[in-house]
Amino acid sequence: MTVTSAGVLLYRTDDAGVLQLWIVHMGGPFWARKDEAAWSIPKGEYVEGEDPYAAALREFEEEIGAPPPAAEYELLGEFRQPSRKVITVYAAEVSDDVAFVESNTFELEWPPRSGKVQQFPEVDDARWFPADVAETKLVKGQRPVVDALRLRRP
Repeated sequence: MTVTSAGVLLYRTDDAGVLQLWIVHMGGPFWARKDEAAWSIPKGEYVEGEDPYAAALREFEEEIGAPPPAAEYELLGEFRQPSRKVITVYAAEVSDDVAFVESNTFELEWPPRSGKVQQFPEVDDARWFPADVAETKLVKGQRPVVDALRLRRP
């Protein structure tokens, strides 16, 4: 069975005409000191029969702590990850700034085999980056999303 996720990729063009993407840094101890290939689009899993667009909007709010901006979202595509998970991505151009509020959390035994369970945020940062920079910050499996967005834009 294929694991499926859906997410939202927000983008804008700055005053100099540079494409910028709004991405999130993954939370938890594994990602804590990593920057390159440690960022993601806001996304999450959904179950068979669930509307991926509705799931993408829900997951955005869970990871960011605020609802996604009112915008025209378009299906950017489905992207198979090295893990074999398939991410359905919806993109929207926004003019208003977006703010990271607070992510939901997950529990993890940390340190490993310590018996101590701790809570960590799913996302610990979110911000705008020029597309070229965002591309190196995104986990490798999500980098094709940037190319797909570039191809869609005039």
